[in-house]
Amino acid sequence: MKKFKKYLKSPASAISLFVLAAVLLAFSSIGAARAALTYFSETYASRVQMFDIGVWLLENGDRVSWRDYNSAADGTWNEATDALLANMLGEGEQLKIGKAYDEALSIRNSGKINHYARVTIYKYWEDANGNKMQNLSPGLIDLNLVNLGSDWILDESSSTAERTVLYYNKLLKAGETSVPFTDELTIDSMLATKVTQSEEAITNEKGDNIGTRITTTYDYDGVKFNIEATVDAVQEHNAQDAILSAWGREVTISNNSLALK
Repeated sequence: MKKFKKYLKSPASAISLFVLAAVLLAFSSIGAARAALTYFSETYASRVQMFDIGVWLLENGDRVSWRDYNSAADGTWNEATDALLANMLGEGEQLKIGKAYDEALSIRNSGKINHYARVTIYKYWEDANGNKMQNLSPGLIDLNLVNLGSDWILDESSSTAERTVLYYNKLLKAGETSVPFTDELTIDSMLATKVTQSEEAITNEKGDNIGTRITTTYDYDGVKFNIEATVDAVQEHNAQDAILSAWGREVTISNNSLALK
């Protein structure tokens, strides 16, 4: 729990709230990365109380990251983040390349006021030393997006191979949970086809060549894939200006439906 001691003086009519969860997985074992909540937008409308807003990130229906303001209205909030995919594998189970695992991600409005939401997903690879790998495509980390168009909007102009930006196109009312924006995670089986083969002559005791030994090595043995999911929420009041101020994105809102310009 932290004390928010700054006065929020921006004239923009927005509260922006952020939660994050992250994961590191090796091919042979599962690990967890705990990522701290690091950002809170200092834009605030005086007619809206800070302690009215809250947001959760849900994984397969369970809360994995959240920021909720204290009902005591004293400027404090509760926040925490756990690791994504921590329960994806059973005890002793190894990750299988090419297998689809359940990974339904959604968000919940845990506050007292309605809000609009944005999700940003990052996917990338690291080598055994923790260095980001530029020669291995994030596209091999297939986090399948769902409900695009009907409920979620893909912001193609802000998205890259590594970053995916989504907007919930409906006003998320207090206490409501969104439909999922992902449903499955698969590591592309093409990764297993990237191998290096070496040949070594086999000789007998006399030194005669009696055959060839072929050794196959996976090029990316020991690499890790990273997934990070972040959620921002902006209050309903004056939302178009609030979103432009907090997120730098022009949108239109009509009948509580959001569209990108």
